[in-house]
Amino acid sequence: MSGLLSLSRAIDALNTFIGKSVSWLLLAAVLISAVNAVTRKLFNLSSNAWLEAQWYLFSAVFLIAAAYTLLSSEHVKVDLIYGHMPRKAQLWVEILGTIFFLFPFCLITIYLSWPIVVSKFLSGEVSNNTGGLLLWPVWALIPIGFGLLTLQGVSELIKRIAILRGDMPDATALADAEAQTL
Repeated sequence: MSGLLSLSRAIDALNTFIGKSVSWLLLAAVLISAVNAVTRKLFNLSSNAWLEAQWYLFSAVFLIAAAYTLLSSEHVKVDLIYGHMPRKAQLWVEILGTIFFLFPFCLITIYLSWPIVVSKFLSGEVSNNTGGLLLWPVWALIPIGFGLLTLQGVSELIKRIAILRGDMPDATALADAEAQTL
């Protein structure tokens, strides 16, 4: 289990680095948006490439940082039932959800998107908009993002199993216990 926990820590470190790094792309998207708006209003100039660059940057943040969101437990959870379960049952829900929902969804998405990425790369396809950008880079974000999400799912699965086995402390249970004392 110690080898698997080392792998989990490495995946967590990778996705933390990537997640924090791509968050700066939001600033770039906002700056591009502002400059594009100002030049359009003041000089009656606009560029489809700059508009598409904003979309590409936002797509990159959304897709590539999804793994970091999972790592940080900031993803959306509907916990009408989950929140009232004992912690051990919650861990089992997370394990089964990862195995039967997260992994299949990610792997199917990678499988279905990869041929599109290759096709767009080989054809050199460009956006239909005048002055638009190449399409393959934004399409490549899909398998990259879902690949990182799959890796983070592996890390989360390892950690949940380690918690159940008693090989690592449960940070969520410790935080809940601390919150109750306040």
